[in-house]
Amino acid sequence: MDNLNTNQRYAFYEHLPPAEACRLLSKLEFHFMPEHGSWLNMAEIEFSALWIECLDQRIPDAATLGAEVAAWERTRNEDESKIDWQFTADNARIRLW
Repeated sequence: MDNLNTNQRYAFYEHLPPAEACRLLSKLEFHFMPEHGSWLNMAEIEFSALWIECLDQRIPDAATLGAEVAAWERTRNEDESKIDWQFTADNARIRLW
C-alpha cells in the first residue's frame, strides 16, 4: 500500500469502535511501497522485461509457459537485476509544474 496517512493503523481507530479496529488490525500485516518509487512502476517494469525477454514468442501450452517463466525468473534473480531509477523528484517538479 502507499504511504498515505489514511493507510496507517491509527486511521482504523479514527473510523471504527476500538474493539472492531483492534480485531481487524490483528488480521492485517502492513506492507508499504518504497518512498523512492512506486511498487506499481516496478511491477510494470518487470512485466515489460518478462514480455520482451520471454513471452514475445508463441508458447504452445501452459506447461511450457510455466517452464519459460521459471527460467526467466531464475535468470533475473541470479543476475540480481535491479531497476535504475532515473526520474528524480527534481525532474518531477520540472515536468509536473
